[in-house]
Amino acid sequence: MIHRTVIASFLFPLCLVNSSCRTGKTPVEVDESHMRDSVVQVIEIDRVWSGHPVGFALLTHNGRQYIAYYNAGRNMVVGQRDLNDDKFDLRVMPPTYRETSGGTSTVLGWDSHNYLTMDIDCRDFIHLAGNMHVDPLTYFRSTAPEDIFTLKQQMEMTGRDEKKCTYPRFMKNRDGELLFHYRDGSSGSGNEIYNIWSCETIKWSRLLDQPLTDGKGLMNAYQSQPTLMADNWYHVWWVWRDTPDCSTNHDLSYMKSPDLKSWYNADNEPVELPATIDNKTLIIDPIPVKGGIINLAAKLCLDDKLKPVFAYHKYDAAGNLQFYVAERIGGRWVSKQVTNWDYRWEFSGGGSIVFEVRLNSFIRRKDGMYELSYYHIKYGKGTLLLNDDFQVVGTVKKPSSIFDSMKPEGSFPGLAPLTSDDLGRSDEPGVRYMLKWESLPSNRDRARPEPWPDPAVLYLYKLKSQRF
Repeated sequence: MIHRTVIASFLFPLCLVNSSCRTGKTPVEVDESHMRDSVVQVIEIDRVWSGHPVGFALLTHNGRQYIAYYNAGRNMVVGQRDLNDDKFDLRVMPPTYRETSGGTSTVLGWDSHNYLTMDIDCRDFIHLAGNMHVDPLTYFRSTAPEDIFTLKQQMEMTGRDEKKCTYPRFMKNRDGELLFHYRDGSSGSGNEIYNIWSCETIKWSRLLDQPLTDGKGLMNAYQSQPTLMADNWYHVWWVWRDTPDCSTNHDLSYMKSPDLKSWYNADNEPVELPATIDNKTLIIDPIPVKGGIINLAAKLCLDDKLKPVFAYHKYDAAGNLQFYVAERIGGRWVSKQVTNWDYRWEFSGGGSIVFEVRLNSFIRRKDGMYELSYYHIKYGKGTLLLNDDFQVVGTVKKPSSIFDSMKPEGSFPGLAPLTSDDLGRSDEPGVRYMLKWESLPSNRDRARPEPWPDPAVLYLYKLKSQRF
């Protein structure tokens, strides 16, 4: 995510609907600004491409750390270190160029979709994928445990539906088995495919006999990764999109599963796979095309009865973009507007866009209330405090990020910090790791004319949570 310093307008009374302002009650402000991260260690890794943003990968696992990124020459690089080492051993992957859409590549072009991702299986073999946007599968696997220098390109997984891959993701199920999912097809016409890795046979196979979602050649689902939540079920939500134009997103939808194989709607009724737009029981809010929802602009949490509750944005009757919360009541989804902003984010077109509004998180607090954290180009960053009826009753003052106050190291106009979270986790209590570098904003995946900014420094940050 690009972090920008923005002067935030105080929310009361501008943005509240059915709020404490309306009832005359004093707004609540919960101050959690003392819960900050301190910097324990910073490691300078390499110099990297800064002409446009693209996601890098960081994975902490079993006392070691692995990274994957694009260097100053836009070549794919992998690295590893023991956590007590103060530098990474780096390997530049052999360059292969995607001269046409029929080839794989380890060299980055101008597409901000082409992030890198990685994971480790039950025998500690490394799996790496990325640099794909409607391209053939680009995937590597190590031939020795915990060793990036043995990563070898694999030209297929199952050998089916691997010519137009986008959004590669690794994940683990509750049994620790490694899964890989991706979109087969293009924006506006694609299916969501899931594979599972066997440590016994050393092979990938299909987790499902059919795609999880199917746009039937008319649309595709921009879906979340299946998330295992407190009810011990996996939850997935998505919007449908009709064309590469992001304004054609519509119909926020949802389903859940106990095992990633059998799927159910919110009322525990079985869902026949693949899920399609024809199954109206999966639709949370029938937002129309050009109705104000962007892909992955929704967040899920569970209420005190472990029922799903969604926060998302769409246009109100006046055409302004607002946040809404939807809950299941009496066998139907009931939606409530929670902001009353006087700003319309008009998004459209293809390629990677710069977000003017972003829903960062939506969680249920231990005190039974809810938090909705956001970024808004006009109103800045903030966190709304909602009661159990989803009325806004105040705000939560969050600690500032250590990156918010950082000025760009580079002097090129438009540079801003980028960060990547850890795909794994540290075994040290309160410790987490992040990658940080700088880049220009996205450019709709189109080449920028020269001059370009100088390469940026890629850093590893070790952070520890503490109270002040």
